[in-house]
Amino acid sequence: MSEIPGYLALRAGAGLIGLLPASAARSLGRVGGQVWHATAKGRRTMAERHMRRVLGDEAQAVRAARSVMKSYGRYYAEALWARGKRVDELRSQTIVDGLEQIVGAREEGRGMIFGLPHVGNWEVAAPVSVDAKVPVVAVAENLPNRRITAWFTKMRADFGIEVVLATGGTEVMRKLESALAANKAVALLADRDLRRRGVPAVFFGEETTLPPGPATLALRTGAPLLPVASYYDGDDGYRVVIRPAIPVPGEGTRSEKVRTMTQALAVEMESLIRAAPQQWHLVQPNWPSDGA
Repeated sequence: MSEIPGYLALRAGAGLIGLLPASAARSLGRVGGQVWHATAKGRRTMAERHMRRVLGDEAQAVRAARSVMKSYGRYYAEALWARGKRVDELRSQTIVDGLEQIVGAREEGRGMIFGLPHVGNWEVAAPVSVDAKVPVVAVAENLPNRRITAWFTKMRADFGIEVVLATGGTEVMRKLESALAANKAVALLADRDLRRRGVPAVFFGEETTLPPGPATLALRTGAPLLPVASYYDGDDGYRVVIRPAIPVPGEGTRSEKVRTMTQALAVEMESLIRAAPQQWHLVQPNWPSDGA
């Protein structure tokens, strides 16, 4: 019974925002993000720290942190507003740079892995892949509220994303390997190590840990690891950027190769984030110096 109030509140919010025109929903999200910035001191402080890493300037970082949280608010509003019938509208507003990377990987027939930072609205990248006849599989957190988990799974299915829930076991890796064997794309957010047990990598000038999954999957299956970002482009558009595959080292142990590829992905993600730092939705601790 404790799951029901939160689920009903989510559905009510989705229902109300879903009645709005797209522009109004996005504006409401940005306003909500600005309120969040004003009231959530811990998240605001963390956003400012991360913007200092990217921009190197205190005044710019403070301003950028406000934009980050407004952009994050837009993301959540779009998540509540989106419906299957609206995906075509979003697709028509999307510009793609690097589609040949997906097409080329599709022709190789070993699937592909998208390594993404938390930039813009990453779900919008999925219809681009589906249009190229490459289904998308993604891993999602298995939330304590099963009803909300089911709702998010349905929402992502509307974008053409098949969701595998993170259970912490080997079953997830087997499902992802099967998806790649079927020449699908596996989309993995790669700029935050939730469990702090990942691969050491220097990211924006400080060593931290990043998820080993993208590189591990690439090495185990032969699927190319493509750095990808999905940006907001103006008030109502999107731009998806697909970069060439991360090189596979010719020498070293498996663990050494995973670390080398993860570091190379970190460098690519830095470049993708610097292209639009105000859209980097990372407001949690991510480096040892951030604290718990």
